[in-house]
Amino acid sequence: MFKKAAVLVVSCGSVLVGCGTDPRSENQEIISNLIEAGFPAGDITVVEDSVYVGRDAHVTLEASREMLQPGEGSAEQYRTNNLVSHSVTKICINPTSTFNSYSQLSAGLDLAIANYNALGLTFTMARGPATGCSANITAQTTSGAGGFAGFPSGGLPYGIINIGTGLQSYSVDVNEHVITHELGHTIGFRHSDFYNQVISCGSGTNEGTAGVGAILIPGTPSTSTVGGSIMNACFRSTETGEWSSSDITALHYLY
Repeated sequence: MFKKAAVLVVSCGSVLVGCGTDPRSENQEIISNLIEAGFPAGDITVVEDSVYVGRDAHVTLEASREMLQPGEGSAEQYRTNNLVSHSVTKICINPTSTFNSYSQLSAGLDLAIANYNALGLTFTMARGPATGCSANITAQTTSGAGGFAGFPSGGLPYGIINIGTGLQSYSVDVNEHVITHELGHTIGFRHSDFYNQVISCGSGTNEGTAGVGAILIPGTPSTSTVGGSIMNACFRSTETGEWSSSDITALHYLY
């Protein structure tokens, strides 16, 4: 296996826990848990002291707690607590001159930008220099064959992606994959196999919530598999650089 396609940060997150047997207290915890799990508040209703999502799916207190405690058999696509504000409509990716000097990295960036723009999201991406940018991300180089980035803050994407110059010896598709992956982190995606890096890396541990959250995205698969997502922790030399169906579902849900 090759290097992880993103830096890992380990710390502890929090789970909202209520107490008592008052149905109103229990329902408040259920609602809090559902919101933390990624369900829009507008999809949650209370009818006769019972909580429902999507108008017809009853959610018990136990079920809501389980949504916040994924195990190895529950590897949905995950996001951070913070996302990019929908007021951000154009994200400009500005490569450094050194980045541009690596032909495979440069070509991979164009394809990664095209990946996002093909989906009709709430934002578009553009290669800088460009005008009308709501947010900017610098694409710069680092050592090795992989990359790392960060997560959104204040409604803006993380401002830097670091891409390894060792990727120059890989296909354009692999470069497209890694750059698309790192851009995914800047808009709030966690690794799809964050709970067990062994799946894509062959070794590793649970990344935990990393202090930024690991909220499942409704509608994404219940298991993580090798090659099943651009957001897997590690990549292969055979990557195509294209979205999986679960990647598309996750992007459309959030943006």
